[in-house]
Amino acid sequence: MSITTLPAPAALTLPGDSDQWHWTGAALDSAWLVTARSLVPTLAERADEHDRSGDFVAASFDEVRRAGLDTMLVPTECGGGGASFAETAAVLEVLAHGCPSTSLTLSMHTHLIAAQVWRHRRSLPAPLLPKVASQRSVLVSTGASDWLGSNGSCTKVEGGYRVSARKSPASGSPAGDVVVTSIRWDDAPDGPQVLHFAVPSTAPGVSVEMTWDTLGMRGTGSDTVVLDDVFVADESISLARPADVWHPVWATVVGVALPLIMATYVGVAEQAARLALDLAARRSSAFVTPTAGRMLRHVTMARDTVAAMVRSAQECTFDNTAGHAATTLSRKVTATNAVLETVRLALEVGGGAAFHRESGIARLLRDAHGSMYHPLPVDRQEQFTGRVGLGLDPIR
Repeated sequence: MSITTLPAPAALTLPGDSDQWHWTGAALDSAWLVTARSLVPTLAERADEHDRSGDFVAASFDEVRRAGLDTMLVPTECGGGGASFAETAAVLEVLAHGCPSTSLTLSMHTHLIAAQVWRHRRSLPAPLLPKVASQRSVLVSTGASDWLGSNGSCTKVEGGYRVSARKSPASGSPAGDVVVTSIRWDDAPDGPQVLHFAVPSTAPGVSVEMTWDTLGMRGTGSDTVVLDDVFVADESISLARPADVWHPVWATVVGVALPLIMATYVGVAEQAARLALDLAARRSSAFVTPTAGRMLRHVTMARDTVAAMVRSAQECTFDNTAGHAATTLSRKVTATNAVLETVRLALEVGGGAAFHRESGIARLLRDAHGSMYHPLPVDRQEQFTGRVGLGLDPIR
């Protein structure tokens, strides 16, 4: 029997699956999860094609948007779907079973919404929420590469600033309507600053350079956004902060972004485990049982760790402290390690058939490695968390 004729692995369940509750804490019969599950077969049909070509998952992302998943986290009072944070994480995990690139692209757009929801919950201005809901704007983040110091050049002019920079990676940039970014202003009167702002992708001087050609997550369109002498009005600056210094805004971003991003990678690990179990059921080897058990232990660890991240977000109401950021970053690294070990073991459990590209596990193995590059890498996480634990400034 060829690999392509094997029964669909989605019928298999993993230890810890429930008839009522998703591992994030969302109800399994949530309308959002029902919708996400209905999209998985269609997304799966295109996933290999996009992996081979490296093209952006435009049609699949459009499917997700038509289903309203791009605005599900926007509160109903702002015109959105009113999904809970737990439901949103669950949707991202489910979508990854069909197409990890589509799920990750949605998570990058959605985590920017989540940061605005955090502000809304604290009665702070959150102007992007009604815009996303009414105009269905796709948000593009450049934060992963910007971090505390940002990059680029900035000149003060009458009424605003002239900014230039190259921002990469910027997931979903081929479909983006609004770029949420920052710029380094070295000549600020009180020393180097970072200015945060959002700019329309159609603004003069904004373009996308197709540079995304990677090992995994090849369909995310995480290309380079180019800002070439772009004018940013004074009123568009949402935050000005000292450069290279820890600021609570990053605790907010870390607290809402990493649970959603890592939910995608849990979905990758789950799908690899299901595919491997399906292949292993056709083997007559006594040695596969303990390896399968070890694989399932790691996927359980990935689930449990990300579930803790979701709970600690407290539906976008957590206190944005350095301590919360340190804990979230620690869990991110723990989840990453568990995801990577799951997909590695999936190759062993599935045997020689898993090594074939047709099995789907090889692609998932490559996609899973994208988790390493989201903030923070393990060495920087340990430095950050260690300093916070010792009562020191997080980054000095």
